[in-house]
Amino acid sequence: MFSQAKIILTASALAMCLLGPAMAADLSPAYNNPPAFQWSGAYVGVHGGTAFTGMPNPFAGRNGLSGGVQAGYNQQMGPAVLGAEIEGSYLGGAEHDVRGGKIKEKWRGAAKAKAGLSFDQTLLFGTGGVAMTKFDKGDKVNDIDGWKLGYLVGGGIEQGFAGGLSAKVEYDYVRTPGVETTSALGKSKATIGSHELKAGINYRF
Repeated sequence: MFSQAKIILTASALAMCLLGPAMAADLSPAYNNPPAFQWSGAYVGVHGGTAFTGMPNPFAGRNGLSGGVQAGYNQQMGPAVLGAEIEGSYLGGAEHDVRGGKIKEKWRGAAKAKAGLSFDQTLLFGTGGVAMTKFDKGDKVNDIDGWKLGYLVGGGIEQGFAGGLSAKVEYDYVRTPGVETTSALGKSKATIGSHELKAGINYRF
């Protein structure tokens, strides 16, 4: 009887040793990986920068300070992000040479498609679309078309933060063909190439 009792006690002790870690693991809180950052959803924002005629100096005296607003929507599919955006900007009177004088860019509206790759909270993107630019008369120009349709290409980088905020830096090139002007040398048409470098803040919701 004593030997049987000793065997039973020994077996019970071994069972407790084996089951103890498993029971402790069941009682410990489960750990879940935090969800990956998501770019999907609608957003609104503001931007500011400079509109300029050409490289290499975007801050030369003939350029204008720009500022405006944007709104858009992104859809994320794995690391790929596709989206669309509309924006409106004041261009500050960036000057362009035309036959017989100068003209100035004052306002621009644009509708753009976006495509990019996300690296968690960092998004690299390219963009392209159409732009309507409002030109004003400058030095020695007597008349000008006003609003003209062109096309836009560009790209940038955007960094996401908590609370739905993100910050971006973006470069756009806008080419506007057939801008008609009148000066002392008569009527002429010109293709205007414009650059814009801007930083912005978006709020996603």
